[in-house]
Amino acid sequence: MENLFAVAVQVGVLFALMSVGFICRKIRLLNDACIKGIVDLLVLVVTPALVLHAFERPFAPSMLRGLGFAALFAFAGHLAAIVFVNFFLRHRDAAKQNVLRVAAVFSNAGFMGVPLEQALLGDVGVFYGVVYVGIFNLVMWSWGYSTMRGVSMRSLTGRSAKLMFINPGTVGIALGLPVFFTSFSLPAVLHVPVKCLADLNTPLAMIVIGYYLAGAKMGAMFRLPHAYVAAVFRLVAYPLLMVGALVVFRNLLSLDPTMMLALVVSASAPVAAMTSMLAAKYGSDVELSVGLVSGTTLLSILTMPAVISFAMSVFGM
Repeated sequence: MENLFAVAVQVGVLFALMSVGFICRKIRLLNDACIKGIVDLLVLVVTPALVLHAFERPFAPSMLRGLGFAALFAFAGHLAAIVFVNFFLRHRDAAKQNVLRVAAVFSNAGFMGVPLEQALLGDVGVFYGVVYVGIFNLVMWSWGYSTMRGVSMRSLTGRSAKLMFINPGTVGIALGLPVFFTSFSLPAVLHVPVKCLADLNTPLAMIVIGYYLAGAKMGAMFRLPHAYVAAVFRLVAYPLLMVGALVVFRNLLSLDPTMMLALVVSASAPVAAMTSMLAAKYGSDVELSVGLVSGTTLLSILTMPAVISFAMSVFGM
């Protein structure tokens, strides 16, 4: 019960920040152009700074080992989710099917997961959490991209293929790993700005989500039975499967509880905002994607505390 209350408070803080974005849209203090600029700032500047700051720590073989296991479980989790949706999320309308599958597989690990990892686990939690985001980007710009376009992954060429490996998440990790391996400490003139930029992640990300919630129409999600399957899988089934897999391998691989919980936090986040962006760009069902992103975000105020506190009790934290 104590864990549930602690997690609920932190999730409540995030939703309080979302309300700022919600109100700013309602009173027209922010508009779409402003939010696009904030999103670009978050993705291109704040995310790399966040990753670099998380990796600025003394090298430890145990953390490197945890980093490798975090990447392995994140990749295996995405792969298992893809297998599930290909078998169980089918719809005669390809535009809806593509959205349902991408929504079920990808969580809002960057905008929702990382802030919660920071609040619950500190910089060490972010250290492991950004690895999940890196794997997210790899799978999103390969399987997710091709699924939303309705084409085979073999057709990935040019810019789309480059985005698999060259994106803000992977660039941040590429910058951060040498810093971690060498135990390098940035000079104060760089360390302080990097930390200040990293600290912007939580408030800016929540304001963006709140802004989009204020304009969302969630009817499409509640009208389609398949959407319930996608939402339950994303918010409950998938993170619980992640908990189960981590428990099975915990003793065999001597897994770090902090790493395990960081993965569960990332896995329990609602549908990724990228789902709507890709749906709009490639002609899939935008209304359904927006409904799933918004609906699962609101539902996550209940599901994330329950799932995460359960994981904490199972992991003995």
